Amino acid sequence: MSIRRTACLTSAGLFAVGAASLLNVVPALAQKATRVTIAVTDTSNTFNPYGESNSLMYGIWCHVYGCLVDYDAKKGEYVGLLAERWEIPDPNTWVFHLRRDVRWHNGEPLRASDVIHSYKRILSDPESKQQSNMSMVADMVAVDDHTVKVTTKSPTASLLSYLVQLIVTNKNVYDKYGAKAADTKYAIGAGEYKLERLMPGQMIALAKNPDFPGMKERKGAPDRIIYQIVREPEARLVGLFNGEYQVVQRLLPDLIPRVRDNPKTKIASTRVAEFMFLGMTPKQKPWDNRLVRQAACYALDRDSIIKNVLKGEAERLDGVVGPGQYGYDPATKTRYPYDPAKAKALLAEAGFPDGVDVDLSTSTGRFLLDKTIGESIVPMLKAVGIRATLHTPEVATYWANIQRGDVPFYYWGRQAVMDPSAALSQFFETGGSPRIGISDPDIDRYLQEERRTFEPEARKRVLNQAFNAILEAAPACLLWRYNHSYGVSKAVEFTPRPDDWITPNDVRLVE
Repeated sequence: MSIRRTACLTSAGLFAVGAASLLNVVPALAQKATRVTIAVTDTSNTFNPYGESNSLMYGIWCHVYGCLVDYDAKKGEYVGLLAERWEIPDPNTWVFHLRRDVRWHNGEPLRASDVIHSYKRILSDPESKQQSNMSMVADMVAVDDHTVKVTTKSPTASLLSYLVQLIVTNKNVYDKYGAKAADTKYAIGAGEYKLERLMPGQMIALAKNPDFPGMKERKGAPDRIIYQIVREPEARLVGLFNGEYQVVQRLLPDLIPRVRDNPKTKIASTRVAEFMFLGMTPKQKPWDNRLVRQAACYALDRDSIIKNVLKGEAERLDGVVGPGQYGYDPATKTRYPYDPAKAKALLAEAGFPDGVDVDLSTSTGRFLLDKTIGESIVPMLKAVGIRATLHTPEVATYWANIQRGDVPFYYWGRQAVMDPSAALSQFFETGGSPRIGISDPDIDRYLQEERRTFEPEARKRVLNQAFNAILEAAPACLLWRYNHSYGVSKAVEFTPRPDDWITPNDVRLVE
């Protein structure tokens, strides 16, 4: 199987960066440039880097525009990306020192003012979906051109788990052209790759930035990387086998043997640092009743779904997080074992002895076997008196509605949960985001306390108190963590990340 080699093309109807930026892209693409195409289930539905909040796009934008820090799964710690180092002079203050060897794709130096601009735009942009990422920040100022001081609202030991998603964009470009043109015509970043082309909801094409420090010495880096949305699992597999794609995301369990047995392909897999869940919005009936929420959790035979639907390609969550995620306690016992009798009793105690009608929503093709999982959950709920009608809306609309808090009962997941602090605040803390919209004083108290606790073992103990409070309030039924298997051409090396990001750094050509 050979890697595609292609000339640089810009077709009518495709988004390409502005003329000035295109001049920067073309030299990076030789007449026969190497190209790797990655078949994914989702990319971006907007040109605005702050108008989307999904793990794949954070991974792409952090290596096109740039982010302060990244998570190194091999080291098990956060490392600098645009920041070379940082210190914590007091519990409410973090000081980041920017790299001096990184420049914007138009040649301008990276400045602290760019970071401040990005922070302010996340908060003020009417299209932004990332405000909760900055929820712990009280202020952010430029000390000088290469130093950023972050002041937190209260001591926040887990601040890096928030700032890992701070996408840094160019202030001068924004000031000169405005937000829309800056995003669509002059998408000038500071990362290892440049944005060549974007078709919202369809594909993203990146071109290697030869001027990025160390890029010329980086062996096997493709000249061009394309992220192509292919939601049909069989279509992804066919494309892998015929050489159209070199990496395909989210192999169905039944397809894994075919990839493993093909002499030109291989499997790369990882347990994802996430929590998949059924979200229940307390502001909408009957989910305002904790007993109904708990009944739904007892009704689910998670082991059966993992065995019979997912074919073992998932690991049951007994608590909120699992092995390898910060705060995990191996002594955790499952809070909601499969117990339909208990579910029926709770439903009757809640005032629904004859059952209750609800709407359950799930995506199709966004997560591994999501629709099939929804279809499996419906009869389990019905057996205890929760009569669910399954809805499978279009993914972009579905996700937008979840972010607004408009979906009362839904199957979804939160990826990139290496340190769970930011994710827990986003979904379960008062004011975190409207995605679930619960307000529980016990959850709030423990989440605030864990952020104030810098000593690691003490913080883990408080996190487990937060986990228990979340499980007791049951704003979500925590289900499992997927094992993500990727089909990979033997012509490339690909290392999947537990945070579910697929960055340009994760794929290399075999030389």
